[in-house]
Amino acid sequence: MSRLYAISLVLALIVVAIMSLAFGAMSIPFADVVRISFGALGLADPGFVEPGQHGVLMGIRFPRTLLAILVGGGLSVAGALMQGLFRNPLADPGLLGVSSGAALGAALIIVLGTTLGLSAPWMLPVAAFVGAVVSTLLVMRLSTVGSKTMVSNMLLAGIAINAIAGAGTGLLVYLADDDQLRDLTFWTLGSFGGASWADIRLSMVLIVVPTGFALFWARTLNVMLLGESAAYMLGVSIQRLKQRIVVVVCIVVGCSVALSGMIGFVGLVVPHLCRLMFGPDNRKVVPASLFLGATLLLGADLVSRLVIVPSELPIGIVTSVIGGPFFLALLSSSRKKGLW
Repeated sequence: MSRLYAISLVLALIVVAIMSLAFGAMSIPFADVVRISFGALGLADPGFVEPGQHGVLMGIRFPRTLLAILVGGGLSVAGALMQGLFRNPLADPGLLGVSSGAALGAALIIVLGTTLGLSAPWMLPVAAFVGAVVSTLLVMRLSTVGSKTMVSNMLLAGIAINAIAGAGTGLLVYLADDDQLRDLTFWTLGSFGGASWADIRLSMVLIVVPTGFALFWARTLNVMLLGESAAYMLGVSIQRLKQRIVVVVCIVVGCSVALSGMIGFVGLVVPHLCRLMFGPDNRKVVPASLFLGATLLLGADLVSRLVIVPSELPIGIVTSVIGGPFFLALLSSSRKKGLW
């Protein structure tokens, strides 16, 4: 059954990716999508292609589709790592203050960027990423006692940093004018509408590479399920593992939020679904989260583009509408079974 689920995840991602390339305000036939794609890769002669279709596909939909895949997979793997680190199915990357720190950095540029002379378009994602890194460093510093990072202290420090960053963002919202408030609101709701090939190149470095390293830590996360003391006795370097996980989560989530805005529930819900399909073994859960997260977020982006054509619904609304009720249903089911 696990092999069937794995094959289904790969096929689902391929199908949703093709649909994402074909559907939108301008529909492109599947045959043309295939011809243009193979032609761009130099694998076949695309023949006659309408310039409009080629421009939309290569300039807009391909970068958008790839970015949604990378962000969805990265956020899901980050969520699986956090749940393995905290040994808690309710953990998600937001516990480290990554998202709230990124939101504060973005709010600073949106509201005060012109005043500070930092209004260049590339400053927004840079500030968001810097905010994510700074908040994570603060959490790590506050949760480290001597040379040991305490997971419980990390949780408390994350709550405090989230509150402080939220207060700072709230203050900037209060100071913003109508245009700035609108820009900030839409950024916090998330979107892949501005995806470009430059974003894809950046994501390959800051999302794909760290996520690739994380896939090799699944066996160690299984050992961590026994508890830190038992894992230490079995030869696991607990402190080094914690630091590596935090660094990867910070880089992946920080880059994701910087490029696409705030997208909730992906890192929380997707690992749950993978555990329902594959069981608690992180050697299956972590790679499965990669494919399932990519598929679900890409599907959510497709819905956001089609539900009110030619306008777009912010993807954060779609993920919350889907993820919120699902998580409540999962919680209700687990309570009835006495799991939580």
